[in-house]
Amino acid sequence: MKDIVTVGVVGAGRALELHAFGYKRSNIPCRLKTVMARRPEQIREAVEKYGFEKGTDDYSQLLNDPKIDIIDICTPPYVHKEQIVKALYAGKHVICEKPLIGYFGRPGDPEPIGEKVSKRYMYEYMLKELEDLKRVREQTGKRFMYAENFVYSPAVLKAGEIIRAKKSRILYMKGEESLKGSSSAVAGEWNKTGGGIFMRNGVHPLGAILYLKEQEAVALGKNITVKSVIGDMGYATKSLTDYEHRHIAARPNDVEDAGTAIITFTDGSKATIISTDNLLGGSKNYVEVYANDTAINCKLTMNDAMETYMVDDDGMDNVYLSEMLPIVTGWNKPFVADEMLRGYCNEIVDFMSAVLDDREPISSFELAASVMKVTYAAYYSDEEGRRIDLV
Repeated sequence: MKDIVTVGVVGAGRALELHAFGYKRSNIPCRLKTVMARRPEQIREAVEKYGFEKGTDDYSQLLNDPKIDIIDICTPPYVHKEQIVKALYAGKHVICEKPLIGYFGRPGDPEPIGEKVSKRYMYEYMLKELEDLKRVREQTGKRFMYAENFVYSPAVLKAGEIIRAKKSRILYMKGEESLKGSSSAVAGEWNKTGGGIFMRNGVHPLGAILYLKEQEAVALGKNITVKSVIGDMGYATKSLTDYEHRHIAARPNDVEDAGTAIITFTDGSKATIISTDNLLGGSKNYVEVYANDTAINCKLTMNDAMETYMVDDDGMDNVYLSEMLPIVTGWNKPFVADEMLRGYCNEIVDFMSAVLDDREPISSFELAASVMKVTYAAYYSDEEGRRIDLV
């Protein structure tokens, strides 16, 4: 059996930074062999900062390297499918950042596609894409690991443990990830992101909620799936004047800046997922569970591990307090051990051991596919103004 996992990473942005934290702190030996990025300065920085042996702008170098066991895909979602398929056919295990895939436009689509292309068509197209990926994965027999950090946050993992131990019946769940917009210049364009805030951020609490429902199903020996979805998407910031917009980074063109989905499971239980680009004060991330014999509140951020009060921002230029926090003065709740509490370290440890032990990861292809089905069903529902049945 192998005693070290050799990794190649494609993409050198924020996702790599978060994954690199996990690799460095994993209790399983990892060899960071090659990093691929488009720009020379990205490659140099990744090699120097994270300790890769080499860098390249050629994806085939990762695919053709017999030493590489895993390709970690940290690129934007519009290139995920092509990179996943190539990696699997090259005999590599795959880690893929969220969201798994999406609809980013087809030749001949009217622009902007977020307003002009039917969400029903997007939903049906995405289902076919998922079937393609499922078929390739089954043909190659390689592991697929979905990098949904919410699933691996210590609080959500503990919630899953409690639900399994007590065989709790989950009656209702609520989850949210909200902030004041994105630092990405293309976050407002459907053809680059495959959706708006719900696609970018709502998938996090959605993934955790589907995972927890799965834990209940496993404990009870039942098959519980998503029965139907209701979606409600909004474009609130489009009504703001430039002055009113000054504190909000969201600049939607053809995507939503606020999204809510209501899920009904086949056992009659419910869940609500909220995500908005209109929240000031830092990033808000939580999952709540209401069960027949327990209530569980998982606070990823903001939590009460630390509070600060500052009268000015002197010396704070390079000190990270909170994601998308506009100012550090006044009272704040800094992110402490952020990479641990939001699950980035645990996910890498699980992925490395899944390859070494030849087992399925906690966050698998099936979870990734379910997240995409619910997400696009929510978009479809919003457009149609009705409930969308999945079964």
